[in-house]
Amino acid sequence: MKHADLRIERIAEAVTTYFRCAMLSHRWEGREPLLHDVEDKDIYQLNAAGGLVKLQSFCKIARQAGLHWAWVDSCCIDQHNNVEVQKSLNSMFAWYQNAALTIIYLSDVPHSSESGALARSAWITRGWTVPEFLAPKVIRFYQQDWTLYLDDHSSNHKESVEIMHELEDATGIDARALVAFQPGMRDAREKLQWASKRVTTVPEDIAYSLFGIFRIQLPILYGENKQNALGRLLQEIVARSGDITALDWVGEPSEFNSCLPANIISYAAPPCTLPSSHEDEIQTTASSLRNTVAADLALKLYTQLDKMSAPRFANCRLHLPCLAFRVTAQVRQGHGPAHEPVHFTYGIKAHGLHDLEITTKETLVQFVRPTLQTFLLVRPWDRGLLGLPDFAELHDFGEDTQGEHEDRPMPVFSVEEEPADSETHSRALQLIVRLGQPFDAFLLAQQHSGEYKRIASDCAIIAQVKDVASIPDMIDVRILEIL
Repeated sequence: MKHADLRIERIAEAVTTYFRCAMLSHRWEGREPLLHDVEDKDIYQLNAAGGLVKLQSFCKIARQAGLHWAWVDSCCIDQHNNVEVQKSLNSMFAWYQNAALTIIYLSDVPHSSESGALARSAWITRGWTVPEFLAPKVIRFYQQDWTLYLDDHSSNHKESVEIMHELEDATGIDARALVAFQPGMRDAREKLQWASKRVTTVPEDIAYSLFGIFRIQLPILYGENKQNALGRLLQEIVARSGDITALDWVGEPSEFNSCLPANIISYAAPPCTLPSSHEDEIQTTASSLRNTVAADLALKLYTQLDKMSAPRFANCRLHLPCLAFRVTAQVRQGHGPAHEPVHFTYGIKAHGLHDLEITTKETLVQFVRPTLQTFLLVRPWDRGLLGLPDFAELHDFGEDTQGEHEDRPMPVFSVEEEPADSETHSRALQLIVRLGQPFDAFLLAQQHSGEYKRIASDCAIIAQVKDVASIPDMIDVRILEIL
């Protein structure tokens, strides 16, 4: 600092260059060296055995890359310090994102392996490796003997078409996301699907490993059980983004909340794809409703739904804006083969909907006599039906969303082609047409305390209204509290 000719910019550049860091992505195997094994020691002087060989080799590769610093989770986090563990796990995505190089070690891929070996590696099955290859800008894959995978000596394997194509096929993640991933709430259901078949040694880690991907920071509470960990993650996604696609799953319900799955494997299957009309068809159908649907009723429904708030959680209870249809009859029609777990099939009749069937492990109260329990088929409210941007697009995490939509004005329409009132009426009729299309429904059972619980089914429940023109009269808009 005493040299007048040494500018601050040059000092800053030198410091930044000096502290560039290499990160390791690997699968823990056997005895990995911990902090107390290497602290204040020269690792190259330690007995090269077990995980120490991997650590020494990793550091040598980092030095060969011209880097002075290297980081590996096993020994760069004090595993016995809960505060440090929590801070580190919440920071790891950013560390990998800002690293100069991430070295991915495939311990089970032999020397000179051909294309396809990466897809068969156990590394690709682990939960923590998802953010470890999505976050970095520069990665290089190394084989069992620390030679480069496919003998690719390029500086960045994210620029290798062959390797990225193999990684895309193996993970189901689009190559564009692999190369330039952006964390956040957008496309939440797809991101959950990426991690759905991953495994972690500690059950809660399957949720903790996704915090950075969604740009979320939450307490790390080992011992809370995986359902609670996953539940806290999912409630944060739904509450902050308003994206209800995280509620689209089939499987066992969570003890955290019945609208959430017990296991992330429930997101493995792609979301149900329903038939829908093109926008020109929707407009044509909407025009045909002008003489059959009262304009004031259509506008009233549009305004009511436009003012609906996003779903939110409070004390593990989901407050879900939805369109409700009361179940009027249900008949048990049978169950599966004797050698399989008992699954009951029910014929369901609901007010205003076509009859349908559901299959579930739960025994439902039969409507053979009057009963106090109420069942509803509900359609979770999706702002996309308004033909406007949804909450996830408007308010991705990281932006100040508090109160932004509470006093949001009605959309301003162009008056060049037709009067604003007529355009608003058209929007309202188009909404009615969209509400008349098939939808993925939830079956809810009312509890003694007045709240509801979701009845998990073995497959998606696809429902549809009988008469589109009657929608403004019979739609029951509610915010239900679900346990």
